[in-house]
Amino acid sequence: MQPTPTDPERLPPEAIGECELERPQPADEPISSVPEVESSDLFDEMRSTIARLEKDRTSRGDLKILSRTLLELRYAFKVFRPYRRRRKVTIFGSARTQPDHPDYQSAVQLGRRMAEHGWMVITGAGGGIMEAGHVGAGKDASMGLNIMLPFEQGANDVIEGDPKLVTMKYFFTRKLMFVKECSSVVCCAGGFGTLDEALETLTLMQTGKQTMLPLVLLDHPQGSYWSDLGKFIDKQLLGGGMISPDDVALYRITNDVDVAIEEILGFYRRYHSMRYVRDRLVFRLKESLSEEKMEKIQTEYSGILVDGCFKQCKALAEEAGEPDLAGLPRLVFHFNRRSLGKLRKLINEINAD
Repeated sequence: MQPTPTDPERLPPEAIGECELERPQPADEPISSVPEVESSDLFDEMRSTIARLEKDRTSRGDLKILSRTLLELRYAFKVFRPYRRRRKVTIFGSARTQPDHPDYQSAVQLGRRMAEHGWMVITGAGGGIMEAGHVGAGKDASMGLNIMLPFEQGANDVIEGDPKLVTMKYFFTRKLMFVKECSSVVCCAGGFGTLDEALETLTLMQTGKQTMLPLVLLDHPQGSYWSDLGKFIDKQLLGGGMISPDDVALYRITNDVDVAIEEILGFYRRYHSMRYVRDRLVFRLKESLSEEKMEKIQTEYSGILVDGCFKQCKALAEEAGEPDLAGLPRLVFHFNRRSLGKLRKLINEINAD
């Protein structure tokens, strides 16, 4: 029997994440002086914005975009809310991949294995790789974010009619939900949309607008789709000085589902989550770091600091809104908010033996 989404006690430890009701969006938003549970100021601000739209005589076409966006996101937030403590992997890939293709079979295996670890699988709810991820995970562990298109796509048979399916009109609202609600992203081979989703996820992490997460670019055992892209990135982007050498740490290319799963679960081995508190970045850890590990971090990662050093401590007073994480040790430092690739390497170091 699948564990219930609202009962973390019944989930494997590797499937329990933070309460995303308190998780900041965007990821670089610091804890404010206003308690997260008191949102009357934000409702007032939205009402004021609506009044300004009316005063500005905003066109009906623009109002339709705003109205539909609010409707879609409100409903999506409602659907995802009961599952927010449960970690999820978003799987991207082509809607045209057939069940006999090795990419489809890799996605089935990935979905099944992640569901066995208690994770849920989010896909675009269509056919191909999206269907494969849901076939592997099964209905109980599947969530879908469908898109309304004139030629594609109906929901796949696994998620069709399920209350965990959301159908959206706009790509931008759908893409927001894909990355906002997950703890990992896996991209299989796909078309323009898959490339867009992979590169947008990379961009969001490189700029600090997305909470750091494991991004896996998964080829089938004999495939070269993502390894070819990796060569392009190395030659053109890295070779041309358009990205930092550390930025290649933001993703992992592999042909092996086992490696993909280890990359995902290994990311949360000691590292749990992150939060900005005023001008400090706070890593929540599952266990304290040894003196030897701290010495190595102080030496090799001082370049990402504005000032001071890395410090281990208990939960900060400003984090009182997340009592479930109060017992976790913290690693606190004044991050320069620029060296995101190096920050990803720091998480790797924290998780390493």
